[in-house]
Amino acid sequence: MKKIICGTEYDTAASTVVKKYTEGYYGDPAGFEETLYVTADGKYFLYTNGGADSKYPTESIKRMGKAKAEEFLAAH
Repeated sequence: MKKIICGTEYDTAASTVVKKYTEGYYGDPAGFEETLYVTADGKYFLYTNGGADSKYPTESIKRMGKAKAEEFLAAH
């Protein structure tokens, strides 16, 4: 997935996975995944996607600062 946020392109195919967290099982309507990525130039972003009844019913990308990325890593 690609998304441009504030003029910067965030692309899951061109970035490195730092940590992936999943809840539920494949096909679970309440299940979801959160994947933290880092771009080649050191920018972090969170890719989210889930079932219709999850907190991420549609796929999305959210940029993250280093401090928020570290919080994500500590929580998962």
